[in-house]
Amino acid sequence: MKTSDFYYDLPEELIAQDPLTDRSSSRLMILNKETGEITHKVFKDIIDELHPEDCLVINDTKVIPARLHGVKEGTGAHIEVLLLKRKSDATWETLVRPGKKARPGTRISFGDGLLVGEVVDVVEEGNRLIRFEYDGIFEEILDQLGEMPLPPYISHKLQDKNRYQTVYAKHDGSAAAPTAGLHFTEELLQAIEAKGIRIARVTLHVGLGTFRPVKVEDVTNHHMHSEFYMISREAADIINDTKRRGGRVVSVGTTSTRTLESVADENGFVRETSGWTEIFIYPGYTFKCIDALITNFHLPESTLLMLVSALAGKEHILNAYETAVKEGYRFFSFGDAMFIQ
Repeated sequence: MKTSDFYYDLPEELIAQDPLTDRSSSRLMILNKETGEITHKVFKDIIDELHPEDCLVINDTKVIPARLHGVKEGTGAHIEVLLLKRKSDATWETLVRPGKKARPGTRISFGDGLLVGEVVDVVEEGNRLIRFEYDGIFEEILDQLGEMPLPPYISHKLQDKNRYQTVYAKHDGSAAAPTAGLHFTEELLQAIEAKGIRIARVTLHVGLGTFRPVKVEDVTNHHMHSEFYMISREAADIINDTKRRGGRVVSVGTTSTRTLESVADENGFVRETSGWTEIFIYPGYTFKCIDALITNFHLPESTLLMLVSALAGKEHILNAYETAVKEGYRFFSFGDAMFIQ
């Protein structure tokens, strides 16, 4: 299976640069994973596609303002730091640009010294371990100095940082948003619950590996990034009860999907647990837990496009994407949605 098998042509003007005023007014393509049949609706119509015996699984991770702009002590050179993984209270694995100016021992000042970081090591893929020095609460300083780490294909400045956050975001830790969830409003979620559909909340902290291109031609040689997940007993009970009653487990996003598929047993049941996952889902994979998926439109040749192709078939997906391009759908993080069922 070749990476190039997952290529499609996307006009640049279809990449959404700004979120819509009303989250739930984005377009919704409904794809029948068995037949490939396509229907066009508006996202708030998702409630009509869900049944009372179903459960909706959402990822309640919260994006941290992980992009910091600082200056190198001694030279004043500008350095950009992106927080990736917290290793201890004060030490983070980071992506630093330009890396050549951040050798071990380099000290970087942010906000006129409100926060100071020292590079203590260089780890895999050239990432830097930085130990931070500060007075007070790190999260509050980060909120004051940091920017939302928008994907590289978004060039517009985000006016309201909450728009790169789901309305149910709770647990700090992501370097990118679980974007399928951006379409939900509080009102829509309440209406879904009022219809009898239960909502299970899981957590997976999205890493920047989400945007890492597949650089190998043979898909099976790609190594997935590692991401931390948590499933509570309450969420596991909702999901397992849905399975027992014959309802569908409807996953919101590829991150919720990867969480559930990482822990599900051969019967699709999950348990209360936490850990790190490197699961890579591509065609040929047999899904154990999820039955349907709400997702955005993904980059060509990306691991996320491979995941949805595993669920609905590569031919159905590439045909749906071709249709989306013809119909002028908006793509990627702030774009429109697809419901695969």
